[in-house]
Amino acid sequence: MPTQTRTGLYTFADFVELIQDDQKADLLDGVIYMASPESTDHNDLLFWLGTVVRLYIEERNLGRLTINKVAFRLSDKTAPEPDLAFVRRDREGIIKHGYVDGPPDLAVEIVSPDSVDRDYESKRLRYEQAGVGEYWILDPDESRATFLIRGPDGFVETNLDDPIFSSTVLPGFTLDVRVLWQRPLPATLAFVQNLLARSGE
Repeated sequence: MPTQTRTGLYTFADFVELIQDDQKADLLDGVIYMASPESTDHNDLLFWLGTVVRLYIEERNLGRLTINKVAFRLSDKTAPEPDLAFVRRDREGIIKHGYVDGPPDLAVEIVSPDSVDRDYESKRLRYEQAGVGEYWILDPDESRATFLIRGPDGFVETNLDDPIFSSTVLPGFTLDVRVLWQRPLPATLAFVQNLLARSGE
């Protein structure tokens, strides 16, 4: 199913008024992109990773995690809704009742067939310009993970010759990328307990 768009220069106020709570969409440069329904693989990975990251940040008291359908206002014409996003505890003041007024410290997008260009290009640029610390692009169809870490001049892609990724935004959080493509995915509780043990918790 192709992505539905609402053309024209919409503002963030328009976006909030037009998009219902049960809809997922992105506002990018004044254009609204409506998401197609998720595949079951996309949904499984989203909830598995969301559970793992949420349990980890709760145990370490690192901040707040949002999952899907939460708009991050980067400008008056741009407000993406990352699949997952993390805001550090010292920045939680940007979290408002119906949206987040500023960029996340970590944004995660799980690629679907209709979001390839947005995730790899449009959102990458917007997140980079907004000062996002890390951007993870997870592509289940290609079994490919791209991890972008903010450097002095913008995003730098992590070399994954070693399949273990170590986050700079979530202290002590490491992830064996090969796990993401396993089916079934590992049990979340045991996975997080092992992760916390390895990180010295």
